[in-house]
Formats: sequence, C-alpha cells, structure tokens
Amino acid sequence: MSLSNIKDIRSMSGEEISQEILKTKRELLELRMQKATRQATKPHLFKHAKLKLVHLLTVEHEKQNK
Repeated sequence: MSLSNIKDIRSMSGEEISQEILKTKRELLELRMQKATRQATKPHLFKHAKLKLVHLLTVEHEKQNK
C-alpha cells in the first residue's frame, strides 16, 4: 500500500470518499486486531492508513463546506 495522493482523493465524488473512509476505518480496525492478537503486522501500515484517513476526512470536510 502506497501513501495516498490527496490530488487523487479530490477527484473522487462524495459517495466514493464516504465508501473509502469506511474501508480505511475497517482496515485500521483489522490492523489493531492483528496487533492485539500478536499476529505479524507491519507497523508502517498503521501510519499509511491513518494518513489516508486524514486526507479523506479533510477532502470530505472541504466538499461539505463549499
């Protein structure tokens, strides 16, 4: 998983952004579950998912305030 590009996110529709937010939150939950059950996890995936979520929420907020 590469870092998200905010330009790509800005080109999405509102519905696509909402779906991507849910998908990213689910991904973070799964990563936390893996960590809690001591399964092998890659720590950088937490950072990537959180950054993607922040980008998505920021763009969603920008679109709502237009």
